[in-house]
Amino acid sequence: MSTATIQTLDTPDGVFTLLADERGHVLASGWTADRDAILARLSPGARPTDVREGETDAATAVAAYYAGDLAAIDEVPVAQHGTAMQLAGWAALRRIEPGRPLTYTEFATLLGSPSAVRAAASICARNAPALFIPCHRVLRTDGTLGGFAWGLPVKQRLLDREAGVPALV
Repeated sequence: MSTATIQTLDTPDGVFTLLADERGHVLASGWTADRDAILARLSPGARPTDVREGETDAATAVAAYYAGDLAAIDEVPVAQHGTAMQLAGWAALRRIEPGRPLTYTEFATLLGSPSAVRAAASICARNAPALFIPCHRVLRTDGTLGGFAWGLPVKQRLLDREAGVPALV
């Protein structure tokens, strides 16, 4: 039996919910208050059997990120389950610097497979701990936003924040 803690925070981009295991490793997160949507980001075998509301250490990093410390999310531990390629891809996403997004082609090249653009996009799409594994930093090959599980407006605001673009009030 595994137990996880779920916590919902207010952010400038809307409510943000994160799910962390007993060790404090983020399992899944995203811009929603819907706990089922967060749990659905995990494969059935990776879902905790018991989920309780509470406070997580990762919430401090989220607050710091939104206060302007873009590196605050870099060292938050995550727990992901996937193929060797997915795990390598998620690790590579953490190396993309804020304000310097890559295209899916560049991301595939970073993974050592320049022609595996669809696989690179799939790695981003299956990323459960959004923000902590910054899949929002990958764009379509033509430089447009592409997809994002939590909506293109959130993706654009994250990219703008990381590029130092002032937020519209």
